[in-house]
Amino acid sequence: MKISSRFRSAAFAVIAAAGVSFAGAAHADSGTIRFSVYKAAFFIGGSGGEGTLTFHGRRYPISIGGISGGLAFGASKTYFQGKVRNIRRARDVTGVYGAAGGGGALGRGAQVIVMTNDKGARLELTGRQVGLQVNADLSGMSIGLKR
Repeated sequence: MKISSRFRSAAFAVIAAAGVSFAGAAHADSGTIRFSVYKAAFFIGGSGGEGTLTFHGRRYPISIGGISGGLAFGASKTYFQGKVRNIRRARDVTGVYGAAGGGGALGRGAQVIVMTNDKGARLELTGRQVGLQVNADLSGMSIGLKR
């Protein structure tokens, strides 16, 4: 069986591209993140907050903004902390993260969430929530580095 040079070239290009992407993922690093978010909703909700990303021993202040829609009402404050994975530099954590979920808190509650942005940064968060909040919604959160 004779393999065409065109097929061999294409196969080599695919293998080389896969090797580069695996090598890039191997060099990605992780950090820790903490932030608090205030959320208020009556079917459509908004949220905002601030916190800190710690990456390679440096602390970076971050800002949080978001919007949600669905069955949601109430107001709460949630304190999140966790890991940020798949980042090469601090600004890789910036961007929009989306989530679908549900939950609630009457007084106090807990949350666990995993989200990914368009740069591949992965947030693995736990949180404790205070307030009155009931939700079954789609939400988006934006993280930005403060200057």
